[in-house]
Amino acid sequence: MIRLENLTKVFRTPSGGRKIVADHINAVFPTGVSVALMGRNGAGKSTLMDLISGSIRPTHGRVVTTGTVSWPVGFAGSFHADLSGSQNTRFIARTYGVDSEELLKYVQDFAELGDHFYAPVRTYSAGMRSRLAFGVSMGVPFDTYLVDEVTSVGDTAFREKSKAYFLSRMQSAGAIFVSHSTAQVREFCQTGAVLEKGRLRYFEDLEEAIHVHETNMKA
Repeated sequence: MIRLENLTKVFRTPSGGRKIVADHINAVFPTGVSVALMGRNGAGKSTLMDLISGSIRPTHGRVVTTGTVSWPVGFAGSFHADLSGSQNTRFIARTYGVDSEELLKYVQDFAELGDHFYAPVRTYSAGMRSRLAFGVSMGVPFDTYLVDEVTSVGDTAFREKSKAYFLSRMQSAGAIFVSHSTAQVREFCQTGAVLEKGRLRYFEDLEEAIHVHETNMKA
């Protein structure tokens, strides 16, 4: 379960103004449920995910969680560029207290990097980094996964593989899922939440959430 209590995030603009991304949000994301997080471009969906993951701090309010919450799935920005894929994987395994050898095997099989798995990450292409990042994300079990357009990485075969792995994880976990694809939202999610002008509305009925989001987009 993830509970947002008066969650507020305000950024200062270059002109000295204020941009409110989250405006005293109160909401509960239930355990074991995949929630579609929808909103127009620039609404603050990624910022809200960062607040939930703890990678940025709120201006006011707090995020209360029960169970474990992932970093944004597929995020490659935390890899150490001079370490190899395997060394980065070992570091993450130690950080999250999972078996290093099991995670290494999982990621190596999934990412299909071949000998590049033992080369420095700075030598990777964007696609290779995405493969490594998604493999590590899926290899560490969490109660709730934070997902931002994750199945868009890689070629068609890799996207299908990513989707299958993700759906497998969803058998025993929940997710907060950001996607601009209504088809993806319907495939992966059971409920929805719409972020608009700093306010978040949660809907048990996914179709109602989609309708509200599409209405906002037309306004």
